[in-house]
Amino acid sequence: MPHSQIPVITIDGPTASGKGTVAHRVADRLKFHYLDSGALYRLTALSAIQHATPLNDEHALAKLAEHLPVKFENGEIFLNNKNVSNAIRAEEVGTLASKIASLPALRQALFALQLGFRKGPGLVADGRDMGTVIFPNAQLKVFLTASAEARAQRRYKQLIDKGFSASMEDLLCDLKARDDRDTHRAIAPLVPAEGAHILDTSNMTADEAVEQVLKWYAHPKG
Repeated sequence: MPHSQIPVITIDGPTASGKGTVAHRVADRLKFHYLDSGALYRLTALSAIQHATPLNDEHALAKLAEHLPVKFENGEIFLNNKNVSNAIRAEEVGTLASKIASLPALRQALFALQLGFRKGPGLVADGRDMGTVIFPNAQLKVFLTASAEARAQRRYKQLIDKGFSASMEDLLCDLKARDDRDTHRAIAPLVPAEGAHILDTSNMTADEAVEQVLKWYAHPKG
């Protein structure tokens, strides 16, 4: 199958909208490859912390991103063959990732890396600019959204379940700040892609959201 014909489903949305869970389950159901693009920014942030890379050194950060030894396997994320699935979910890493994501050189460095995940039989890619920038010709584009309060509650549960301490008030504040940064940045702002299906998951379970995405994929004209 020609590379350009390999099916791609993009699932974009703000932090804690549920896009990662939904995208991963959709990929499992379709036996497609999975790309967590947000993890690439978190992995770059974690790598920058580990290498003590100055956050104002855009060139050095881009170099880290360009050669990220990343692997997604069985729902786990590996950096240099070390499982960092929990480490990249720490709030410090997430906040840093959101800040460096606006750097043009860093985004360019990750562009080719993300395109490389498009392999047969197909790909489900989640992030903030998958349908607008990375895969604008995807067969199906979905934009997941949810209220800030619903997203803060999900993030709180996620962190507590993983053994991190968390404050609901701080999380809500942080989510709103990230939303503002993501939607107002000059490069690849967080907006629904042209032709994207909007899915508000505030009052939906992950399973319900997955079924809706699969229905759209099976019946694109529906």
